[in-house]
Amino acid sequence: MLYKIVNDFPNEILNAESHGPYISLYQPTHRQSSEIKQDIIRFKNLVKKIEESLKLEYSKRDIETILEPLYTLAEDNEFWLHSYDGIAILMVEDKCVIYKLQRKVEEMALVSDSFYIKPLIRKFQSSDGYQLLGLNRKEFKLFEGNRYILDEIELPADIPRTIKDVLGDEYTESYLKAASYGGGDRAMFHGHGSKKDEIQIDIERFFRSVDRIVLDRYSKPSKLPLMLVALPEYHTVFKNLSHNPYLMEEGIKVDFDSLSLAKLRDKAWEQIESVYLNKTKKLIDRFENARAQFLGSDDLAQIARAALENRVETILVEDNRIIPGKINPDTNMIEEGNLENPLVGDVLDDLAEMVFKSKGEVVVLPKERMPSATGAAAIYRY
Repeated sequence: MLYKIVNDFPNEILNAESHGPYISLYQPTHRQSSEIKQDIIRFKNLVKKIEESLKLEYSKRDIETILEPLYTLAEDNEFWLHSYDGIAILMVEDKCVIYKLQRKVEEMALVSDSFYIKPLIRKFQSSDGYQLLGLNRKEFKLFEGNRYILDEIELPADIPRTIKDVLGDEYTESYLKAASYGGGDRAMFHGHGSKKDEIQIDIERFFRSVDRIVLDRYSKPSKLPLMLVALPEYHTVFKNLSHNPYLMEEGIKVDFDSLSLAKLRDKAWEQIESVYLNKTKKLIDRFENARAQFLGSDDLAQIARAALENRVETILVEDNRIIPGKINPDTNMIEEGNLENPLVGDVLDDLAEMVFKSKGEVVVLPKERMPSATGAAAIYRY
């Protein structure tokens, strides 16, 4: 496979040691099949832009080898048929990873001495992202979204998603007669009291399995808030046994199958919005307090020097803004440049990547929420 669709960030490609070229491609896409041809045309135009940039440093034969994964992707109709709202592609040497994104991105094709990752940081470390766990006594589903969109996560085949998958032959309910009253997930069980107890034990065993799967496979990697969507009686049971620190106290107390994705998104955002605004306000307050004590700055040159010394604890970066140039580690200076030059990137993205790799926190905010007009604001470790 010339390319791989991934959902982990940071991906190992960010640690690739290479002389380049580092290729980053971002493109808005459509979910409607009627727009697929247009998406492919736009993609091919972006690839041509990359070709033009590579011509400054590479031969035609080398360019054809470098871009082979992109040429192949352009002909992969199955890929384009299952797009979300955007794609992000990172390429270097024989590695090519693709992210399918739930939010629109600015169209961009960049050849540089490092990857352009700001939109991916926005996607994976955004303050407005969340996950929903839809749960009943029979099965679970997982969703991921933001203020604009909500999608069901396609679970890998190795994940057991129903109580029967988890318990197998030990599934008590398969030997009982259950009759539903009033529809939905509610059921009355006929049998001895001990059998009812076994059913409750089975449900708890299933919930524990779900809790482990969601925590290990989704919450820990994404670090997103998790909201439970279930009937009221299941909230208490699940929360009493859950070990997931990302599980929110409040949830949505309805049968998850009774609501459309749009209704689920609206109900989730009613709760997530206050969390998002509160988190953003705390970040900005922290920056203002740090700046007052000379432990923070919005001066790009000062931030660059601090980043090179691994002194940046948190950096706020403006979304959809590019400042062409590069940071010279020998002089600690920012050098202006042209993005058409393969050795020139985006200063804001370089700062974000430096802080990210030094285990600092990177938060991408829309322009209207930034506490600075320079495009960045940093809080120092010391």
